[in-house]
Amino acid sequence: MAQDDVWGFEAQAIDGKRVKLSQHKGKVLLVVNTASRCGFTPQFDGLEALWQAYKDQGLVVLGFPSNEFGAQDPGSNDEIASFCRMNFGVSFPMMGKIEVNGAQAHPLYQWLTREAPGLMGSTGIKWNFTKFLVGRDGRTIKRYAPQDEPAKLVKDIEAALAN
Repeated sequence: MAQDDVWGFEAQAIDGKRVKLSQHKGKVLLVVNTASRCGFTPQFDGLEALWQAYKDQGLVVLGFPSNEFGAQDPGSNDEIASFCRMNFGVSFPMMGKIEVNGAQAHPLYQWLTREAPGLMGSTGIKWNFTKFLVGRDGRTIKRYAPQDEPAKLVKDIEAALAN
């Protein structure tokens, strides 16, 4: 049976605990595939700023490390968590490392890429820091390219939070 919304998915937190996305039901999600050694890695600052500015209004930023693009996140989950905290003060929820493309892609990413395809209908994630905005209803609102700075998402996030 096909998923209608994001709430039916589970993932592993970076500390190994299972997380049901339904625990965020009624909130707005910003789902991002991250990497520690990427040219876009400084976006952790912007993602943390969004989290701090909007978490009390119902925004949840979820980071999903992936080592698929240029092997830019080779570390263990513990190493990635430490890197994100020490270098960028990341306090938003970081999940365990996953694959975002192909047959081994996490089911959440298989769903997100079908719900919000990229340019010319492509479903594949092209690089680190691709972002998906999910509304309070659990449906995907929009997909953003890696080069889209987190600050550029503010209008869309505010609109989603207002719904």
